[in-house]
Amino acid sequence: MTFKTKESRLLLILGSFFVANAILSEFIGVKLFSVEETLGFNKLDINLFGVPHLSFVMSAGVLTWPIIFIMTDIINEYFGVKQVRFLSILTSILIAFAFLVVWGSMHLSAADFWVHQNINGEDLNMNNAFAGIFGQGMWIIVGSITAFIIGQMVDVVIFHRIKKITGERALWLRATGSTLVSQFVDSFVVIFIAFYINPQYHYSWQQVFAIGLVGYTYKFIVAILMTPILYIVHRIIDGYLGKDLAHKLMDMAGRG
Repeated sequence: MTFKTKESRLLLILGSFFVANAILSEFIGVKLFSVEETLGFNKLDINLFGVPHLSFVMSAGVLTWPIIFIMTDIINEYFGVKQVRFLSILTSILIAFAFLVVWGSMHLSAADFWVHQNINGEDLNMNNAFAGIFGQGMWIIVGSITAFIIGQMVDVVIFHRIKKITGERALWLRATGSTLVSQFVDSFVVIFIAFYINPQYHYSWQQVFAIGLVGYTYKFIVAILMTPILYIVHRIIDGYLGKDLAHKLMDMAGRG
């Protein structure tokens, strides 16, 4: 197979960004950051379901999530449900493979001269740091992959149900609407598996709902803010494909 046609090259580019950003999200996601302080605001002090002192502490994986959101809806728009499902399953397999490779690398015997390093004036055990950063717990990995698959499946179904009602109009409604529903599911599934079912933690239902709702609120706001960018990407792709080919692909995608 060659990538001589515009549509094949487009699918390759979109699919590559989709897979790369999903895998990146898993590995940078180990870092937690304060959204408020990053933006220069004081931390919020929220009380939800009896869980006190909540604020917008997010995984760094949310940096790549908007790109995944755009890629999902654009691929859905031009290439249909089957392509998104295929890419979602393939990405999940690649994420699992990546974690398997990392697990193997963690069990390699570290070189003596590498273990102790001075980074920014601080002595660090690089082997422990490597294990701490990349050695995510099995429950978190399972929860993350499960949430990703379920979220993607929900996204494509909602996207096409809205499109059947609106036709090619209201891109914002089917794209943002499907994302808001799928990310609601994703936000709670990963916390439920990683911290409620996981015997290492003892999160209550209240904690699961409170933390999940805070995370979803952030994703809700970002999804709304990303809508204009989705239109920009859509217009660029229409210009690349040409009006006739773009409409042909969207028509074929709508048929499933």
